[in-house]
Amino acid sequence: MVTETAALRITWPVIQPWITTAARLGLAAVLFLAGWAKFREASALQKLAVSDYQILPQSMVGAVGIGLPILEMALAVMLVAGFATRFVAVAGGLLMIIFIAGIISAWSRGLKINCGCFGGAGTVVDPHYLREIFRDLGFLAMAAWIVVWPKSRLAVDRLLGLYGE
Repeated sequence: MVTETAALRITWPVIQPWITTAARLGLAAVLFLAGWAKFREASALQKLAVSDYQILPQSMVGAVGIGLPILEMALAVMLVAGFATRFVAVAGGLLMIIFIAGIISAWSRGLKINCGCFGGAGTVVDPHYLREIFRDLGFLAMAAWIVVWPKSRLAVDRLLGLYGE
């Protein structure tokens, strides 16, 4: 006979795929919203957001400014579908590391810029770099969770028999 305590116990194999699904969809939402906000802007503003960081050579600014929103939205769509989940989470995590490094670089050099994370560019009076870094660390943690535990619900990967399904 199953005790009431045993019936209420949630086991790791039951809950882990749902946590990963939530992380997958959460990271997808953030990537899509960030990409869409940038994609809707004029290309000059996209380029300005990249050049404000003063990191890349001018010859790369246009490609990154225009390509980054497309990459973010493509990764988001793949995460929603649950296709190549671990690979896409690695790519999303690497993006977060690059974003964090860029913000730290701007902060350490005394630049006062809009991070451009969800669109926008130019100088600001009071940038919120620490908040942006912690926000992106949270997204990096979501990506890391997905990399370590990629098995999730409602995913194409499940149909393909990946990750133990």
